[in-house]
Amino acid sequence: MPLVYALLMRLLFDLSNFSSLFVLMSISFLFLVPFVMGALTIYFSPIEQTRKNAYTLLAPYIPLTLFAIMTMILKLEGWACWMMAFPIFMIFSSIGGLVGKSFQKKHDTILVSLLVLLPLFSAPIESWIGSHKQTFKAYNYIDIEAPADKIWSLVTRVSKIKEEEDTGWLNKALGFPRPVEAELNYEGVGAYRKAIFTNGLVFHETVTHYAHQKSMSFSIKANPYEIPSTTLDEHVVVGGNFFDVLNGTYELEKLADDKYRLHLYSHFTLDTTFNFYAGIWARWIMQDIQRNILKVEKRRAEQS
Repeated sequence: MPLVYALLMRLLFDLSNFSSLFVLMSISFLFLVPFVMGALTIYFSPIEQTRKNAYTLLAPYIPLTLFAIMTMILKLEGWACWMMAFPIFMIFSSIGGLVGKSFQKKHDTILVSLLVLLPLFSAPIESWIGSHKQTFKAYNYIDIEAPADKIWSLVTRVSKIKEEEDTGWLNKALGFPRPVEAELNYEGVGAYRKAIFTNGLVFHETVTHYAHQKSMSFSIKANPYEIPSTTLDEHVVVGGNFFDVLNGTYELEKLADDKYRLHLYSHFTLDTTFNFYAGIWARWIMQDIQRNILKVEKRRAEQS
């Protein structure tokens, strides 16, 4: 029953005819649907099982897992989306399990019936309130023992990064494109920088500030129509409805003779009703990309 319920909600929240009322990237779907799934799982379980707290908390994970597998088989959702959404599904399904246990004790079928409709009531209210676009910052730094000119030449232009050089474990786990190279037509304000990733992902960058061997800032633009549909899930595509990268900055700080600290930070926006949770994942992903690039630049500068 909870599995069928989840599949029906997934189809309903994705219907274009009701897109003004029901949105997949919403609290109503990502938080309340697993809550109801957990409540249904426990309410309809044998009472001798629900006496065990472990069963109440963990049993809802069974329909959740089946739901995830089915949506991936049917290509309704991708692996990356589920990796980010599953922790929230687990937490709220366990909370729902506790609620379902209390309803089971009271034999309260009316409240269970109303609970099933909760996402349908909350979704239009959530749509009416609307999402809030918010800007976040991702920051990394690394210490490099090499002359400034060696480091800076690797900052402005990054030659092809081999797969074995890639240490971005989080983006690998999510199946996201990895950085390949960065090209710059000249050094100065107004220069065009092209950051190329695998699977056809390209960031078009324009240098907005330049201080030789000290700092470089650039705006970042990713055109969604240029990105193949198989590269990123529609819910996490760069430049799409929910996530976009705005700019990046390199700063080179001298620590000692031939020892420098290279700073890299970027700003990105999220436009969801649950930025408080999406922001955690987005920052981790951006920091993983930046950390990966800084490690490549450090290794190359010190080896040269």
